Amino acid sequence: MMGYEIDLPGNDIDDIEDLISPEDIKPRERYENKQNVTVRAKKRAQIKPALCDGDTEATPQPQKTIYESVIPGTQKVYVKTWGCAHNNSDSEYMAGQLAAYGYNLSSKDEADLWLLNSCTVKNPSEDTFRNEIESGMRSGKHVVVAGCVPQGAPKSDYLRGLSVIGVQQIDRVVEVVEETLKGHSVRLLQNKKVHGRRVAGAPLSLPKVRKNPLIEIISINSGCLNQCTYCKTKHARGDLASYPPGEIVERARQSFDEGCCEIWLTSEDTGAYGRDIGSSLPELLWQLVEVIPEHCMLRVGMTNPPYILEHLEEVAKVLQHPRVYSFLHVPVQSGSDSVLGEMKREYCRKDFEHVVDFLRSRVPGLTIATDIICGFPTETEQDFEETMTMCKKYQFPSLFINQFFPRPGTPAAKMERIPANLVKKRTKRLTDLFYSYEPYAGREGQLYTVLVTEISHDKLHYVGHNKSYEQVLLPMRDNLLGTRVRVRITGTSKFSMMAEILDEESDWTRCDYSKPTQLTTCQRSRGQHYIGIALLVGAIAYTLQLLYRLLSQ
Repeated sequence: MMGYEIDLPGNDIDDIEDLISPEDIKPRERYENKQNVTVRAKKRAQIKPALCDGDTEATPQPQKTIYESVIPGTQKVYVKTWGCAHNNSDSEYMAGQLAAYGYNLSSKDEADLWLLNSCTVKNPSEDTFRNEIESGMRSGKHVVVAGCVPQGAPKSDYLRGLSVIGVQQIDRVVEVVEETLKGHSVRLLQNKKVHGRRVAGAPLSLPKVRKNPLIEIISINSGCLNQCTYCKTKHARGDLASYPPGEIVERARQSFDEGCCEIWLTSEDTGAYGRDIGSSLPELLWQLVEVIPEHCMLRVGMTNPPYILEHLEEVAKVLQHPRVYSFLHVPVQSGSDSVLGEMKREYCRKDFEHVVDFLRSRVPGLTIATDIICGFPTETEQDFEETMTMCKKYQFPSLFINQFFPRPGTPAAKMERIPANLVKKRTKRLTDLFYSYEPYAGREGQLYTVLVTEISHDKLHYVGHNKSYEQVLLPMRDNLLGTRVRVRITGTSKFSMMAEILDEESDWTRCDYSKPTQLTTCQRSRGQHYIGIALLVGAIAYTLQLLYRLLSQ
């Protein structure tokens, strides 16, 4: 690239120091009007590291580097996520913005800054989150925390002095990281509002770095309408706030354009979607189905029973669509009406069983996943037996079993707890019941078409899913990821099936992005409008070029 010296008035700076004069604003004054930024103190107290057993002298801890200015592309960021698909989507958005700005995403050892996105559902996940913060500080890393833990309990002692990104402020991750690298502390915990109205969160059109480039996770709403007595997530995500259907559909279209072949819809309760904006989950699903390309798939996320009950007929129809997985995650938490009442779950066992029975009768091969909490404070032996009979009746292929954890600030945390040994005993009994049946037994020889999108945890197989979203393990053949193939089941286990590929590679099918469903009238007219503008600009450019040639002759 050639350089040019331009002679402009005032272009007489001899050195960079000449840019700064005594009258210029000072850094502290610059930040006085930024209430969310705490400027670092010039003098820092030296904290002596604790001695380990057998040590006679403390090992000096590495000091984190304070950057006076941040040049994009020169610092590295490590991103770690705990929790649900919603959290994973938030992390992908934050990583995407950092990468777009020029930051390098790296391993934890190489990184200058750790971005830790937390989950508040269980005590163990928060404990691991706290330990990771301490590890980063000991390693001399800058640390930024995000997610439901700091949003729900921002005054926790171990978060003191750390930069915090609230669950609705993920679109400001770049400025938080930049200020943190300079040694400042930034805390952004406000709700996001448009025209005075709380919205679901950051725009869905933000850039992403996906953990799996074939799968797009779309958060369709944030928060919920429940007041469950054991749940801490409500403190962080708040009441229901839904994204407009058009924004979600546009994000899905954008994701397919970027090469995704599977969409996951996620939220704290997909069944409640749209109740705050005059829409509904079935209305959204039918709009999404129109833009899913051939051979691509949609997975509907977790829904609580109360809000899916009124939509069962339409949901059953959507789940039968060839480009929608016949799968639904409906957490019941207990088979006892007494316990469900104490949990304030707003439904009874009969309601949940109606959801399962109705959908199973209408959707061939439907997979229902559910959750159980063992040892809720008011759970009696009879209550637990009712949970056992329900799980034995339905033999759910996916059953997430959790021990009760008292989360600080929740009503259930104030209830008298069941002895820990009894909770463990009940958890073991339910776990033993779950492992007593094989949902895929006898499937050997059956034929399926599967969409291959993942790598197994042991890194030895590719993972495909059939229409029922059942996991099928396949040999790791070149070019197999992102394709639909016909397979024959050769073996089964508790959680998956093994299969051989029947098609030759030339017959493998990929998502046909050239065949999305028909555009709506609005979309068609908008496209014609843009084409018209492009033609007009081209005509003007051609005319100007012609005039230039005539004048230069």
